[in-house]
Amino acid sequence: MSDTGDEWQVARRRKGAARKSKPLQVSSNSTCSQEQLDVGKTVKRVRDTVSELRCEDFWPEWKGFLCLEQLLEAGSAILSQPPENRDTEGPTDQLGRSRDGQQLECVCYGLGSFSSCVSARYQLAMLLLLLDAGEVPLKDCSVYDPAFSSGERDVLKELGLTVLTENEEGKRLATKPTLFYLMHCGKALYNNLLWKNWSTQCLPLTIIIGNSFNGMRERTIEREFKQDYSYITQALSLCEERQLPCPSRLIDVFSDTAVITFPTSGLNRLPQSTWTEPPEPQYQHCPDLEIILRETQS
Repeated sequence: MSDTGDEWQVARRRKGAARKSKPLQVSSNSTCSQEQLDVGKTVKRVRDTVSELRCEDFWPEWKGFLCLEQLLEAGSAILSQPPENRDTEGPTDQLGRSRDGQQLECVCYGLGSFSSCVSARYQLAMLLLLLDAGEVPLKDCSVYDPAFSSGERDVLKELGLTVLTENEEGKRLATKPTLFYLMHCGKALYNNLLWKNWSTQCLPLTIIIGNSFNGMRERTIEREFKQDYSYITQALSLCEERQLPCPSRLIDVFSDTAVITFPTSGLNRLPQSTWTEPPEPQYQHCPDLEIILRETQS
């Protein structure tokens, strides 16, 4: 790790507490409250971690996965639309740029408290590395986590990212090719994202870097998985997953990470009833939802 002073320990949570599926490793010497957080120092630590990851042997393979047919497939959905409805005139030929110069959008949910969690800092650094490699403007990447302190929000703004102020619960509609960076997030967040984009027009525009859907299924009781996370269940037969490499020393940071895309050809083979009025997920039977819900006005 770049910060040799960081010692990792397991932080236990109280039974029944709702949270996202972030790794529970935190730095024992960086219990940063928002008043104590040094924005400049934290920005430097993040950028140092970016430099470290850039030198890792697995980085070229990650970059290779994200520069080829994944986003070409997303562009094919746009090409199938009438010209007046297109946001772009051609498919993307690298991570962030279409052939007419339009940029890919990026949304990051559930990053976690990166000032105190080593895993979250490495995941943030990887996000910045991906954006840089793909020439995606930092302002075109929106980030949100209810766990962010005001100091962490200042760090993200200083880095150039757009910090969302509303908890969307993952319900973000992809109106153009959009990369969703969802590292170790709860299943409900993925399920909500799929529900919001459950159409032959929007799913091909949705590119996910996050936990493998197959891995989620293997770790969940089958009956509960189908009942509570029906959109992930259905997506398993529609999506293409490509597992991303992870070195053993970063297993708690990048384990079980995949690039997930939705080829148009597979979606078009399904009956139209598949896409008709998909019901919004309710999660009435989930004992541990793994997501922080939007606060409602009483």
